[in-house]
Amino acid sequence: MMATDTTPSRRATPDDVIATYDAVGPEWAKARDRRLIERRWVDRMLAAAPRNGGRRRVLDLGCGSGAPIAQYVADRGAEVTGVDASRVMLGLFQKNLPRARAFHHDMRGLRLSEKFDAILAWDSFFHLSGPDQQSMFPTFAEHAAPGCALMFTSGPSAGTAIGDVAGKPIFHESLSPKTYKGLLEMHGFKPLAFIPEDPDCGMHSVWLARFDGLPREEGPKPANKG
Repeated sequence: MMATDTTPSRRATPDDVIATYDAVGPEWAKARDRRLIERRWVDRMLAAAPRNGGRRRVLDLGCGSGAPIAQYVADRGAEVTGVDASRVMLGLFQKNLPRARAFHHDMRGLRLSEKFDAILAWDSFFHLSGPDQQSMFPTFAEHAAPGCALMFTSGPSAGTAIGDVAGKPIFHESLSPKTYKGLLEMHGFKPLAFIPEDPDCGMHSVWLARFDGLPREEGPKPANKG
């Protein structure tokens, strides 16, 4: 994440994010780095994802334009479902991946009544406020098939930062690594990897986890007889 900048011209809030992408989506997509520096992480996610029903089903939350990551995932034989709260970005996704399913929906409160083999929230999840990020973990679990691979980007440590998208300020927030680890485990995900500011991936801080199922609540213990 970028260093915090709170000067008047650079202020932004979580409520601004969707409108910002609606305003500058095409410009951002045109300038987006297409070298796929994320390839190694995406390959790790796909390798960790199970094949519960033939083709891997991948849920891309905050899918954006779909280029290049979702296109790469689809080219690897996965069935991609894109979700984005920006109509403009979702339109670009549908143009770039005409065979993929696409839903205009905020990831917060999403209920597709489906299970997926992999859930991806790359450069999208960290646009939510801290409390909204915490509320996303039940949503991740609700959409996770057995063994589902979950991958998302965060900041390297807790904090708020104002980044840039096509010249417009954009909000980012991160919880602490300890908090993310606790939330993952609380909702049935086993952390597999976390690399803060990965130098081989454009300094992205990346989490990868596997869904092992929600922890079972312990029932009442039988009374001792004696």
